[in-house]
Amino acid sequence: MKKNKIKILSCMLVSILLFSACGVKKDKGVKEKQGEVSQKQEQQSDEKMLLQDKMFFLNSILTLNIMDEDADKDEIYKKVQERVQELEEKFTINADSSEVSEINQNAGIRPVKVSKDTYYVIKSSIKYSELSGGKFDITVGDLVKLWGIGTDKEKVPSDDEIKSALAKIDYRKIVLDDTAQTVFLQDEGMVIDLGAIAKGYVADEIIKILEENNIKSAIVNLGGNVYVHGSKNGKDFKVGIRDPFSQDANAYFGIYKTQDESIVTSGVYERYFIKNGVRYHHILSTSTGYPIDNELMSTTILTKNSMVADALSTTTFALGVDEGLKLIENTPGVEAIFVTKDKKVYMTSGVNEKLELTNKEYEILR
Repeated sequence: MKKNKIKILSCMLVSILLFSACGVKKDKGVKEKQGEVSQKQEQQSDEKMLLQDKMFFLNSILTLNIMDEDADKDEIYKKVQERVQELEEKFTINADSSEVSEINQNAGIRPVKVSKDTYYVIKSSIKYSELSGGKFDITVGDLVKLWGIGTDKEKVPSDDEIKSALAKIDYRKIVLDDTAQTVFLQDEGMVIDLGAIAKGYVADEIIKILEENNIKSAIVNLGGNVYVHGSKNGKDFKVGIRDPFSQDANAYFGIYKTQDESIVTSGVYERYFIKNGVRYHHILSTSTGYPIDNELMSTTILTKNSMVADALSTTTFALGVDEGLKLIENTPGVEAIFVTKDKKVYMTSGVNEKLELTNKEYEILR
């Protein structure tokens, strides 16, 4: 994995748009397009600089910013890079040698023994499939590949193609053996894709490394999955929640203040293509086979565990406003912010005054 170290401002803007306590600036930082992040660098002599490490995971750019001045950043970046590389080699479906690919290759044939990492992520995903009644389902891989959204093979599939792909989606046909630590897909042609949960797990693993090395303040940004570790000079980080209606990747409708928390957003703006005037986004329905079409534009999940946030952002988007809010209100330690097509902002009770509305076109419904 190639590593590229660059310097960035402490007042940077990351993916969902993250600001330090020194102020909010719309025109600085990292832009996201179709799940990836590009870097914009600026230098100002009167502002403190940070060292940032940039690497890649599952076709997304991962950036890590460590703010502790006395930390051995090079050594920590090396540990993070090695761990991310290890997980990439287990989770990717773009390499025949990965554990997930081996599971898929042996669908309907035999169980496959996997590592603790892969087994844990797959077992956890089943929990969210059960919570959502199958609306969240990692066996959606064949359908995802069929649409090809975000790749050079994107297309609107035929009804017959969608019907065939839907027949291969069923989390209940994932057979786990806790003792042998094996995974078996019962039907030939089933395909697991961990894209809706793996980035969250990786972010959590990075946080573990930071904690083991006594890092007090850092930002992890993995293709839109943001984790703010610690605080910024004892104050809250300020996270700008992306405006799902804007074509500007730096646009936000509100600022969320927090410490030690993961902020993960799923939205129709992330990856999509337009065909004959119709916009097709990447969050696919496991029942219709088409992009989910409900009242939502985006869902943001706020919690200490990034894998949970990753899975629940997709789950709640599929459930819709009412069912999604109900699920989060009944899930301890998790909060949510939903944006609908009429620019209404719904949030769970724990968000309260942490969210400051900055775009007056939006309305918060409490």
